[in-house]
Amino acid sequence: MESQVSPLLQILLAHVFFFSFLLIVSLFVIFSVLVHFTKQRVYCNCDICSAYLSSSWSKEFNNLCDWYTHLLQKSPTQTITIHVLNNTITANPHNVEYILKTRFENYPKGKPFSTILGDFLGRGIFNVDGDSWLLQKKVASLELASISIRTYAFDIVKNEIESRLVPLLSSSAAGGSKNNNILDLQEVFRRFSFDNICKFSFGLDPCCLASSLPISLFAHSFDVASKLSAERAMSALPLVWKLKRLFNIGTEKELKKAIKIVNVLAMEVILQKRELGFSTNQDLLSRFMNCIKDDNHLRDIVISFILAGRDTMASALTTFFFLLAHHPEVVSTIRAESDRATEGHDQEFASYNQIREMHYLHASVYECLRLYPPVQFDSKFAQEDDVLCDGTFVSKGKRVTYHSYAMGRMEIIWGSDFMEFKPGRWLKNGIFCPQNPYKYPVFQAGARICLGKELALVEMKMVVLSVVSKFDVQVVEPKGAPWFDIGLTAMVRGGVQVVVKEREKNDISPQ
Repeated sequence: MESQVSPLLQILLAHVFFFSFLLIVSLFVIFSVLVHFTKQRVYCNCDICSAYLSSSWSKEFNNLCDWYTHLLQKSPTQTITIHVLNNTITANPHNVEYILKTRFENYPKGKPFSTILGDFLGRGIFNVDGDSWLLQKKVASLELASISIRTYAFDIVKNEIESRLVPLLSSSAAGGSKNNNILDLQEVFRRFSFDNICKFSFGLDPCCLASSLPISLFAHSFDVASKLSAERAMSALPLVWKLKRLFNIGTEKELKKAIKIVNVLAMEVILQKRELGFSTNQDLLSRFMNCIKDDNHLRDIVISFILAGRDTMASALTTFFFLLAHHPEVVSTIRAESDRATEGHDQEFASYNQIREMHYLHASVYECLRLYPPVQFDSKFAQEDDVLCDGTFVSKGKRVTYHSYAMGRMEIIWGSDFMEFKPGRWLKNGIFCPQNPYKYPVFQAGARICLGKELALVEMKMVVLSVVSKFDVQVVEPKGAPWFDIGLTAMVRGGVQVVVKEREKNDISPQ
């Protein structure tokens, strides 16, 4: 009899334990939701919040960023608030300067942002504030400003262009305009930039742009981690992804798996460098290893730089060639300027100094980034109650976002032709004239200005010159403005399909 009762008792106790556990979890969820509701106006029924929650904005706009731009254009202060996100969004240059410079100490990245990206970026420079940020900024500023690392970066990009990018485009051009010779230019540039940033950051070549276009587990895992981390930031109810992470289910399970793969490879590279020596290596990781001994911290730093330099470059190059396809006159002017700069020199590749003298090319890049910034917005979190320059009240803990994409489309900043791609707006007597950085915060501004700005601009111009000097790139069925996927970086949904043709020998640029 005892032998029969014991198993029954065990089953009963197991069920009691299971249902007790479910009850505790349910109470925890209810409590957490109530706490969240008290902190955030989840049920706001104003027009903007209702449109956001119901996605009714998508009936009129293809991209969320375009809807935000529309709202900011209509706002008398160029500022709006999405109450359900506890987020104040601005396209007002005075507010941007106030946030990034005047009251910089009151608008850090903040704990909410660090929590969203913490699993992926850890304590990397883009995910921290205070002393940790200052240390990484000092080291990175010193290294990225050195002539040696600029030369190293130039040689990496040059080699990737000559050995992989140009041969790939030549192969595509040789096949004509048949369907199997249509290229997704965005995918090409993503592979190109991933090779470059990994070699620059790690000293590791993933060979993503090799002729066979192989699938890289590291690149794929990096993409998944980036995409799913960005989806966290878009959630109106952060509790949902936090619970999914707690129980390791759904997208959070995918995210955890992707981050693990990225971490394993990163740590393998770090350990290998420690074993073989790194003092003579020029990559960014080796340079940081001289002053930082914590391998986990090193991993966070380098992953952050890969994130910053991979998709941003791919995004910028993709939209640039999308614009060039619609503006052949800009292509002709870039070619003419390049011919003048290299005239009398028997060389395949423009030098660093020659590229710096190409003002129209520089203006064209800036104009592209005005219309299509790779990072469309950036957020901070208020440390204390504050009032922005336009009179908008910001409560402690509130998210404050400046929207670079919208700022590039504000008539009050750029005039009535703000939607036109006009490199000439940046030139005065043929010389490039920069704008106030708080009107054009594409590279951020103030203390957190992009440290890799100059390297990125040179890389982008190297690619443009190499491609337009040899090829004509035609977008397949170019209809309207691009649609963007939700992510940390603005990537075109479905890519950009192009046909590449060898440049005609008699295509002489106007002098």
